[in-house]
Amino acid sequence: MAEIEVWRGSVAAWECDAMGHLNVGFYVARAMEALAGLAAELGLPRAFAPAAEATLMVREQYIRFLREARTNAPLSITGGVLAMEEDGARLLFVMRHVDGSLAATFQTLVAHATSRDGRAFPWSDRTRARAEALMTAVPAGGEPRSIELEPVTTGASLERAGALGLPVTGRGVVLPAQCDPFGRMLTEGFMHRMSGAMPHLFSQAGRPGGAAGEGRRAQGGAAMEYRILHHAWPRAGDRLELRSGIGGGDARVQRLFHWVLDPASGRPWATAQAISVAFDLETRKIITFGEAELAEMRQGWTEGLGF
Repeated sequence: MAEIEVWRGSVAAWECDAMGHLNVGFYVARAMEALAGLAAELGLPRAFAPAAEATLMVREQYIRFLREARTNAPLSITGGVLAMEEDGARLLFVMRHVDGSLAATFQTLVAHATSRDGRAFPWSDRTRARAEALMTAVPAGGEPRSIELEPVTTGASLERAGALGLPVTGRGVVLPAQCDPFGRMLTEGFMHRMSGAMPHLFSQAGRPGGAAGEGRRAQGGAAMEYRILHHAWPRAGDRLELRSGIGGGDARVQRLFHWVLDPASGRPWATAQAISVAFDLETRKIITFGEAELAEMRQGWTEGLGF
């Protein structure tokens, strides 16, 4: 098994969220830099350059968050190959703290595709040979825990969101600065939008949170796992509408779903599932809700919600 370092850097204060740790959108941004680094190791050094004929398009991403990264934390990412298909691959990225402990693991499903129209085509023999030398496995503790990675067919649509009563948690438009060299919305842009939807979701679903006061501890939310499926790629000028809901959970974790929809066609750009916990901002520990709190929260859940 082999991995190679493909990114190294640290956490800037402006990249941290209300919880005081690296925002999930910037985890994805770093993973995309790491993807470019691994592409170079696979013989595609210019895969994300404006003039590239071929690139790696993200089809799906699974993230396991293991140890928070706070301001100024030094981090590094290694990359390797979990599996190769005719025109795609499942890649592994492992983010580590300076002491070697796991910060996060990423399993990224990519297509080897033409850069402009996203048409998948087979790998070269040279790339396959390089991939063989970079085959690896998920490190202990970094495997999926509460989210399955089996293939799924999305049922998301604007019409179904309305039927389920999913609240609107975000609206906007893709700006030119938010697109990659090929004109598609940046991969991390989806996670940034979903992160921005969380306060709306929790306020509408009745999950406790906010600043301390009247005997209430200061708390926020933290993601433990994420799986994001990309169904289509918006471009500059395309609009986005987010519909989100809580599909279930228990006293410690809640299962969240985000649908990033095209309000013009009603079809999904992306769908995601997240495992979320309430986070005590003073003790930096996960909160376990009492029966009364949990009973109140259940009233805001949407049973049967999925991708």
